[in-house]
Amino acid sequence: QLQLVESGGGSVQPGGSLRLSCAGSGSTFSYYGIGWFRQAPGKEREGISCIASGGLGKVYADSVKGRLTISRDNASATVYLQMNSLKPEDTAVYYCAGDWGPYSRICSIETDDGRYKNWGQGIQVTVSS
Repeated sequence: QLQLVESGGGSVQPGGSLRLSCAGSGSTFSYYGIGWFRQAPGKEREGISCIASGGLGKVYADSVKGRLTISRDNASATVYLQMNSLKPEDTAVYYCAGDWGPYSRICSIETDDGRYKNWGQGIQVTVSS
């Protein structure tokens, strides 16, 4: 059973940067696509980025395209989300999640199809002056 733990959140001023990490347990981490999602108060959960298990396929939501970069290091079982030019509307709880799919070149940031079955506990990101 894949377990995921997010880290790297916190408070930052508009225009600032943060790097979130999603650390996985177990030897099968490389067989999972990893997605990043966020949920702001009063809003639905939003898929913002994902990376396929093979590391080549990446997806970004329009709301973050050009500002976020996702990467993975299977040797350390970690996926990173570099977030630059942060805006107040990026304030949310951020979650990473795993989607079983060995050697896959594609991933999805859909939130309602049930593919992501392993979720981290979430971490707060606050962008405010």
